[in-house]
Amino acid sequence: MAPRLIGIVILALGLLPLSNWIPGGEVDVEYGARLLDWANGLALCAVVGVLAWYLASRRARETSAPSVATTPTSTNDGWRVDLSVALVAVCLYATIARLVFSGRPLLIDEIVQVLQARWYAAGLVSVPTSEPREFYSILHLVDLGSRTFSQFPAGGPAMLAVGSLVGAEWMVGPVAGGASVFLFARLLRQLEPEAGAAWRLATTVLFAVAPFGAFMFGSHMNHATVLPWLLLAVLGLASLDRDVGSHRGWALTVGLGLGVAATIRPVDAAAFALPAAIWLLWRARRGGRAVGDLLLSGVGVSLPLAALFWVNAQTTGEPLLFGYDQLWGSGHSLGFHRSPWGPEHTPARGLELLSLYLTRLSVYLFESPFPALVPAAVSLLLARHLQRLDRYLLISAGMLLAGYAAYWHDGFYLGPRFVFPLLPALVLWSARLPRLLASRFTFSAPVWTGLRVALLSGAAYALYATLTVRMPQYRNGMTSMRTPIEARSAAAGVHDALVLVKESWGARLVARMWALDVGRSDAEVLYRTADACKLDLAVRALERQGVRGVAARDRLAVLRADSALLVKSPLSPDFTERMLPGFSYPVECQREIDLDREGFSHLAPLRLARDGNVYVRWLPGRESEIAAQYPGRAVYLLGRAGSEVESPLTWTRLSP
Repeated sequence: MAPRLIGIVILALGLLPLSNWIPGGEVDVEYGARLLDWANGLALCAVVGVLAWYLASRRARETSAPSVATTPTSTNDGWRVDLSVALVAVCLYATIARLVFSGRPLLIDEIVQVLQARWYAAGLVSVPTSEPREFYSILHLVDLGSRTFSQFPAGGPAMLAVGSLVGAEWMVGPVAGGASVFLFARLLRQLEPEAGAAWRLATTVLFAVAPFGAFMFGSHMNHATVLPWLLLAVLGLASLDRDVGSHRGWALTVGLGLGVAATIRPVDAAAFALPAAIWLLWRARRGGRAVGDLLLSGVGVSLPLAALFWVNAQTTGEPLLFGYDQLWGSGHSLGFHRSPWGPEHTPARGLELLSLYLTRLSVYLFESPFPALVPAAVSLLLARHLQRLDRYLLISAGMLLAGYAAYWHDGFYLGPRFVFPLLPALVLWSARLPRLLASRFTFSAPVWTGLRVALLSGAAYALYATLTVRMPQYRNGMTSMRTPIEARSAAAGVHDALVLVKESWGARLVARMWALDVGRSDAEVLYRTADACKLDLAVRALERQGVRGVAARDRLAVLRADSALLVKSPLSPDFTERMLPGFSYPVECQREIDLDREGFSHLAPLRLARDGNVYVRWLPGRESEIAAQYPGRAVYLLGRAGSEVESPLTWTRLSP
């Protein structure tokens, strides 16, 4: 009953546009186009499958379907095959990292974690805060006091720091991906000991080439680095369950895997750790070696957590206080409350987010012409019983979804990234479908031929869609964040200089509010709900008067009165700026609009430049103030020769 219910829930959340049916919240604007693509793709696969069945039925008499099971093999053999597939996967992910993502961190999350990784590689958990902060601050860096550090848990940057030590942060994700493939292959031998080597190899390859995983492993995201640790813990649990190898070693492995995962993504780790802890406690109820396993797993968890708490104490000042909570306040945490960016996070919105995650996953998981969750859901509907480890994985998946339903942010980058830990379970249940069909139904050989050809046509379509649609989309996206600044500065003859980066009016406005000690959450809400010009004029007045902190926030809060009337600015190429229709901009604001139209760049990726230059934010009229901190350096203004993101960079030498 339980697997059928889970299958029905997956189908409902993965196929139905629940987010569009719940009023006043998140909307899946791509659902209509996605439904049309699925209809066309299913029709294509069905036609190809029926044609294959027809041709096969003419050539051969009907016979019972051959069994898909083969002679069981040892759960400990085949490690060379598993390792070979993993090494090929590393090469695939490394190719994606270089050719698709230019070997660079692109999202602000990646950029800040790479910056922190370089500090770790240099032996630092934080660096002195540069003043005045408004010249240096970027999103997700905690610079509220005398020290600056990343808002993210220490484990993700620590893994990237290994790449920093060898000058190849871009290889950390591919190596993590290869480790995940190897661990998944070993896990299959525990989960499916009766399956043949061909099935396990095919399932491992499916996991390795699934586009959702392949692109994530090519990135710098900590979703890629947390997965191998979760899989290591699951493999340890599977080995304890089947009494494979040394109890003591696997028990410690379970704890270490979950503990390290917690230092990278605490919510992901908690979703897998709580069911594991309950299972280990249940095993230990009768005493014996199981008690030792429980204690050793606790030791394994405690070691990485102790390191995490030490880093927190050195940065935020409290072992249990994370950087993102200090930076954004209590609204950043799990629960139904006001989010840091303003909107109220409610249970209805949590359900909307779950719907978005799974309908998107139905596309991004395999890029198949049919909903990608259907094979896994149908397998669950056909399953007669669940192994203990199956129950564990499904409970952990449910806890992961519940955790992110209670989290306010829509995590979308390279797909629904918050549900990335579901990848192993979804691939496993998808691959089980042919074997479950064979065990429940007796099909003729031509029918099996039609089914296989239909699935192969879907795989061919997925490969074509990945290469012609998704890969170009990723390769051609976020171009302003992947500028090879070292090559461009060398070509311009700019070295050992102070470079003032011309950002958009909106970006400078937010940084100036941060400098007034307006909290990150309050600044974000103000920027999203106030006319940019009115906000700029008010910030100028506060800067002149020296008003800061709560008083500055309260003075600015009155500008939100017209928030319901705001529209995206039709004047600026920066679509994040808001404008009140009918409000006539004075000369100060018109000048800012003109600067935006001339083109702008981004400071964040340039903080990672290794060309000897110092990159800071340009604040018009304050050039001499920042130049005084770097005597002897030439000063340049870095802009663009147009408002298009592809416009070439311009380097303007400023007079002393």
